Order: sequence, then structure tokens, then C-alpha cells
Amino acid sequence: MNPAGPRQPVQALVAALIRPEVRALSAYHVPPAAGLLKLDAMENPYGLPADLSRALAARLAQVALNRYPPADPQAFKQQLAAAVGLPPGMALMLGNGSDELIHLVIQACARPGATVLSPWPSFVMYDMSATFDGCRFFGVPLAADFSLDRAAMLAAIAEQRPAVVFIAWPNNPTGNLFDRATVEAVLEAAPGLVVLDEAYLPFAQDTWMPQLAARPNLLVLRTLSKLGLAGIRLGYLCGDPAWIAEFDKLRPPYNVNALTLAAAEFMLGHLPLLDQQAATLRAERSRLLAALRALPGVTAFDSAANFVLLRVAAADAVFAGLKERGILIKNVSRMHPLLAGCLRTTVGTPQENDAFVQALSASLQTGSSS
Repeated sequence: MNPAGPRQPVQALVAALIRPEVRALSAYHVPPAAGLLKLDAMENPYGLPADLSRALAARLAQVALNRYPPADPQAFKQQLAAAVGLPPGMALMLGNGSDELIHLVIQACARPGATVLSPWPSFVMYDMSATFDGCRFFGVPLAADFSLDRAAMLAAIAEQRPAVVFIAWPNNPTGNLFDRATVEAVLEAAPGLVVLDEAYLPFAQDTWMPQLAARPNLLVLRTLSKLGLAGIRLGYLCGDPAWIAEFDKLRPPYNVNALTLAAAEFMLGHLPLLDQQAATLRAERSRLLAALRALPGVTAFDSAANFVLLRVAAADAVFAGLKERGILIKNVSRMHPLLAGCLRTTVGTPQENDAFVQALSASLQTGSSS
């Protein structure tokens, strides 16, 4: 029997059944990081103190793993709403990370021919989720300094009439906050929803949450990942109850697991610790920027997030040199023409950042001589 024989019918079925735009995609790639200093994913480098870890473990041990989690955990949602300052009269829903909520918003608005729009480059899941849900994605190029191009955004909104506009606040991978007046103009001009993605709120300390009641087409999207809880995968979407009720119809039952809910509920009682860690990282971000700007051949851009975008000559060689020296960052130089020569690094502990700067200096010298 020819073991290669069945492959041809399978490939034919794949071609016949899988949507061509899905077949044209590449899966989201998470590079292996074993044995490397991991500075590629904007994670909080600080763990929990030992006594808090033990208390959390005891709490998780009480979770009934043989039972489904609450389908709609109202008590936890009220606790979360109070902790994050949800305005009176507004509502929130939970997601398996903010990625799921991006998908649900688009899916709810995916009428035939619907367009999703975002400044570009930005978070890749806006584009990918639009494709998953059968929508057209339109990216509006940022200005050369990574600012929001007001004229281009308003022209694109007038032409494309997008169902949903996503704006990362601050933007990923550039790290900057856009001009508020320009975002206000987008909110005024948009015929559909405008989602302000505040994934990096702990580091930006600038929010659109108070504007929810005054802006009926505004949604605020957040996650607990960057605050230090990336492993539990919990996001939340805030807006008028009329919007949340519609999106909630598409939410899979039990989409947030019982261990995540228990861990998040426990950590809401310890937010000052996570806030202090964020404050430490903000201070370390300033020190890292200064160290990077002292290196010849490095342009480091201002950041309101827990990462720094930098531009170097021979970005591929420098990235490879860093990896050879045990440092894993993100090579974004091919994501968009505006990012040519750019690398992105997470703000880590002082020791991690020192190791990165030292490895970068050596890699720059190697890259310039190759």
C-alpha cells in the first residue's frame, strides 16, 4: 500500500472545503524560547511572592474541576467592574483573552461586505480576525513618525464606511499613544463601532473608559495579561449594555474557565502588588530607553507600553546575534515598510535589560562587520 496515496484526496478536499483566504494565511507563530531570555511577548517579568503563590494555590485547590464554570459569573463581573472603574450604567463581558473579544465584535458586525479598519501597522489580530470572520480588512498607514494620520484616517472612513475601527492605545508594535483630538475626530466620523484597545493601560495610564457614556459608538477593550496575569488569559470588553448584550449572544458558553475565574478573583484582592510591579517597569522603561539611545546606531522610540521599538542597521543580523547570545526579542522589520530595520523588546527586570543592552551592543558590532 502506498502511504502517500491518501494524501492526494485529502489535499483536494482541503482545497475544496477550506476558504481560500484561510488557506492563504499562516498560523500565528510563537517561537520556542527554551534556554533563552524571553523578551519577545510583552510579559510582566515578575512573579508572585512565595506566600501569595501558596495562598493562590490553596484557592485554586478548592475549584471543582469536575463542574463547568459559571456561564455568566455576575458576582465576579461586578467585582471587576468596581476594580477597573466601569462608569455607571455601562456593562462588561469577559473573554478568553482580548483576542476572543476582538473576534466576537467583528463576528457580530460581519454583514456581507463589511469592512474592519485600523491604523497600520498595529496588532495583527485585527487583520486576522477580520479574515476569519469573512470581513475585508483595511489598514490605514501611519505617518512616518508613527503618529495617526488624521487626513488619511478620515478619508478612509469616508470611503470604506467601516463597521468596526480598532485603535490600539498605545499602539503595538510602535508603542506610542496617538493624538487624542485625532481619535476624537475618528469617533465623530466613524459610521460604526470604534474599539479602543487598552491592553497596555498599566504602562500608559491613559484611558478612554470615562468617555463610554458620552460616546455611543465607543467600546473599551482590556486584558489582564500585561498586568502580570498573561497565563490565565482573561480579557474584558466595556460599553453600553445594548452592545454588550448583542456580543454576549455569540460568546461560547463557559468561555472563561473555572481556574481563570478563581485566579482572577483572588488577584483582584491584590491589585496593589501588580500596580507596583507596573510602576517598577515604567521606571525601568525610562532607564532602558536611555541605555539604548547611548548605543551608536540605535534609534529607540518613545513608548507608553511595556516594550520598546528600536531601529538598527542590518536588523536580521542583529536579531540573529541576540539569539545566539541567548536573548529572544521580536523582529518586526518585515511587518510593514514603516517598520524597516525595527526590532521590539519587552521591558524586563533591571538585570534582564542590562543583559539585553550588552548583547545588543555586541550584536551591533557583529552585524556591522558582516
